[in-house]
Amino acid sequence: MKFLIFVSPKDFKDETLSSVKLFLERWDLDYKISSYTSGSAHGLHGDIVDIDVNTNIVTTSDYDGIILIDGQGIDEYKLYEFRPLLDIITLFNEAKKIIIAFGNSTSIIARANIITDKKISTLESDPNTVRFVKLFHGIISSKDIEISDNIITVKDSNKTDELFDKILENLNIE
Repeated sequence: MKFLIFVSPKDFKDETLSSVKLFLERWDLDYKISSYTSGSAHGLHGDIVDIDVNTNIVTTSDYDGIILIDGQGIDEYKLYEFRPLLDIITLFNEAKKIIIAFGNSTSIIARANIITDKKISTLESDPNTVRFVKLFHGIISSKDIEISDNIITVKDSNKTDELFDKILENLNIE
């Protein structure tokens, strides 16, 4: 399996990205890091990550899924309003590929209008994301993780390590 990991150009959550990379590497899953910047992206706590592929040139046929990393950059750049990103998310969904969203990156999949009648895990303390989930007819869940068809949402990225077993089980990886 091969995943595309999307990070905001600046202020993504370093710890979420580190956990995701560790998880993928542990299970020998291939990945590429993508963003709408060239060169490198800068995490909220100083992590600098080289960008493997600009999101503008991504083809969904090259990946089995996309993982959206949370962080302040989602809101700073208003990535939930960036049409090219929403279109890519829609293409992944139409191809029934795996879409994993952590924390406030859930606002991106909501705005891509792919969550109708799907259970979506989101922090109640994030009014922006809650509003988007309601607006686009998702069902807000208080669970730490929700799996609805090909969409996996994780409420609190601080619990990422604890939830990998559920994600693995859904991906049918042993």
